[in-house]
Amino acid sequence: MDPYEIEDTSDWLGTPTPLEMYKHSCLMLENEVLELTTQLRKARQDIFGLIEMHAAEAKECARLRAELKEAKEKWNSEHIRYVHLMNKSKGDHMARNSLVAELYQRLKVYEGDSLPESMLASNPPGE
Repeated sequence: MDPYEIEDTSDWLGTPTPLEMYKHSCLMLENEVLELTTQLRKARQDIFGLIEMHAAEAKECARLRAELKEAKEKWNSEHIRYVHLMNKSKGDHMARNSLVAELYQRLKVYEGDSLPESMLASNPPGE
Protein backbone atom coordinates (compact mmCIF):
# COMPACT_ATOMS: atom_id res chain seq x y z
CA MET A 1 0.00 0.00 0.00
CA ASP A 2 1.23 3.40 -0.90
CA PRO A 3 1.97 5.69 2.10
CA TYR A 4 0.09 8.49 0.41
CA GLU A 5 -3.09 6.45 0.45
CA ILE A 6 -3.08 6.23 4.27
CA GLU A 7 -5.21 8.96 5.63
CA ASP A 8 -3.39 11.41 7.94
CA THR A 9 -5.61 12.09 10.96
CA SER A 10 -3.19 14.18 13.02
CA ASP A 11 -4.87 17.43 12.07
CA TRP A 12 -8.41 16.25 12.77
CA LEU A 13 -10.30 17.99 15.54
CA GLY A 14 -10.89 15.94 18.68
CA THR A 15 -7.93 13.63 18.23
CA PRO A 16 -6.02 13.63 21.53
CA THR A 17 -2.38 14.48 21.61
CA PRO A 18 0.04 12.14 23.41
CA LEU A 19 0.20 14.60 26.32
CA GLU A 20 -3.58 14.61 26.64
CA MET A 21 -3.59 10.80 26.55
CA TYR A 22 -0.98 10.67 29.35
CA LYS A 23 -2.99 13.13 31.44
CA HIS A 24 -6.11 11.05 30.90
CA SER A 25 -4.26 7.87 31.91
CA CYS A 26 -2.96 9.62 35.04
CA LEU A 27 -6.49 10.71 36.00
CA MET A 28 -7.77 7.15 35.51
CA LEU A 29 -4.95 5.78 37.69
CA GLU A 30 -5.63 8.39 40.38
CA ASN A 31 -9.32 7.45 40.40
CA GLU A 32 -8.41 3.78 40.63
CA VAL A 33 -5.99 4.46 43.51
CA LEU A 34 -8.71 6.45 45.35
CA GLU A 35 -11.20 3.63 44.78
CA LEU A 36 -8.73 1.03 46.03
CA THR A 37 -7.87 3.19 49.04
CA THR A 38 -11.56 3.42 49.91
CA GLN A 39 -11.97 -0.34 49.52
CA LEU A 40 -8.87 -0.95 51.65
CA ARG A 41 -10.19 1.34 54.40
CA LYS A 42 -13.53 -0.51 54.38
CA ALA A 43 -11.78 -3.89 54.42
CA ARG A 44 -9.68 -2.80 57.41
CA GLN A 45 -12.83 -1.67 59.24
CA ASP A 46 -14.49 -4.99 58.45
CA ILE A 47 -11.45 -6.90 59.70
CA PHE A 48 -11.39 -4.84 62.90
CA GLY A 49 -15.09 -5.58 63.41
CA LEU A 50 -14.47 -9.30 62.87
CA ILE A 51 -11.62 -9.24 65.36
CA GLU A 52 -13.88 -7.60 67.95
CA MET A 53 -16.61 -10.18 67.27
CA HIS A 54 -14.08 -13.01 67.61
CA ALA A 55 -12.84 -11.62 70.93
CA ALA A 56 -16.39 -11.39 72.25
CA GLU A 57 -17.16 -14.94 71.10
CA ALA A 58 -13.90 -16.25 72.60
CA LYS A 59 -14.83 -14.62 75.91
CA GLU A 60 -18.31 -16.19 75.78
CA CYS A 61 -16.77 -19.56 74.89
CA ALA A 62 -14.42 -19.37 77.89
CA ARG A 63 -17.36 -18.47 80.15
CA LEU A 64 -19.40 -21.40 78.85
CA ARG A 65 -16.44 -23.78 79.27
CA ALA A 66 -16.06 -22.69 82.88
CA GLU A 67 -19.80 -23.16 83.41
CA LEU A 68 -19.63 -26.62 81.83
CA LYS A 69 -16.67 -27.57 84.03
CA GLU A 70 -18.59 -26.44 87.10
CA ALA A 71 -21.66 -28.42 86.02
CA LYS A 72 -19.54 -31.54 85.43
CA GLU A 73 -17.96 -31.20 88.88
CA LYS A 74 -21.39 -30.81 90.45
CA TRP A 75 -22.72 -33.82 88.53
CA ASN A 76 -19.72 -35.91 89.62
CA SER A 77 -20.23 -35.02 93.27
CA GLU A 78 -23.95 -35.81 93.03
CA HIS A 79 -23.18 -39.09 91.26
CA ILE A 80 -20.73 -40.06 94.03
CA ARG A 81 -23.38 -39.20 96.60
CA TYR A 82 -25.94 -41.29 94.68
CA VAL A 83 -23.59 -44.30 94.50
CA HIS A 84 -22.84 -43.97 98.22
CA LEU A 85 -26.57 -43.86 99.07
CA MET A 86 -27.33 -46.80 96.76
CA ASN A 87 -24.59 -48.89 98.34
CA LYS A 88 -25.82 -47.99 101.81
CA SER A 89 -29.39 -48.82 100.81
CA LYS A 90 -28.37 -52.18 99.35
CA GLY A 91 -26.33 -52.94 102.47
CA ASP A 92 -29.28 -52.05 104.71
CA HIS A 93 -31.59 -54.17 102.53
CA MET A 94 -29.24 -57.16 102.73
CA ALA A 95 -28.88 -56.73 106.52
CA ARG A 96 -32.65 -56.58 106.87
CA ASN A 97 -33.07 -59.73 104.74
CA SER A 98 -30.47 -61.52 106.87
CA LEU A 99 -32.27 -60.51 110.04
CA VAL A 100 -35.63 -61.63 108.64
CA ALA A 101 -34.14 -64.95 107.58
CA GLU A 102 -32.58 -65.44 110.99
CA LEU A 103 -35.84 -64.57 112.77
CA TYR A 104 -37.74 -66.89 110.42
CA GLN A 105 -35.39 -69.74 111.26
CA ARG A 106 -35.81 -69.08 115.03
CA LEU A 107 -39.59 -68.94 114.64
CA LYS A 108 -39.56 -72.15 112.66
CA VAL A 109 -37.60 -73.83 115.47
CA TYR A 110 -40.18 -72.74 118.07
CA GLU A 111 -43.28 -73.32 115.92
CA GLY A 112 -42.12 -76.40 114.08
CA ASP A 113 -42.54 -76.94 110.34
CA SER A 114 -46.05 -75.48 110.27
CA LEU A 115 -44.90 -72.08 108.91
CA PRO A 116 -45.56 -71.45 105.21
CA GLU A 117 -42.56 -71.18 102.87
CA SER A 118 -43.86 -67.83 101.54
CA MET A 119 -42.61 -66.21 104.73
CA LEU A 120 -39.03 -66.99 103.79
CA ALA A 121 -36.74 -63.93 103.79
CA SER A 122 -36.02 -64.17 100.06
CA ASN A 123 -39.73 -63.53 99.34
CA PRO A 124 -40.97 -61.20 102.07
CA PRO A 125 -44.58 -60.08 101.58
CA GLY A 126 -45.03 -56.61 100.14
CA GLU A 127 -41.77 -56.52 98.17
